[in-house]
Amino acid sequence: MPPQRRPALSAAEEQRRANRPIRDPDPKRNAAYWARIDAIVDAAPPLTDEQRAVIRTAFHGARAQGAA
Repeated sequence: MPPQRRPALSAAEEQRRANRPIRDPDPKRNAAYWARIDAIVDAAPPLTDEQRAVIRTAFHGARAQGAA
């Protein structure tokens, strides 16, 4: 299967990526780290609706407990 072609990034995505935490003080190693993360994310299959629901429940449930 040919590699997926990544669509152009939106301005919001460019800004989000520019604001990523620095994982290594060496700019080349830091860029390589985030390139590996991007490759892993791009290779992952999309989430199912059930998986999204579980994640939402986990986050919203934690907020509700914290507010209580």
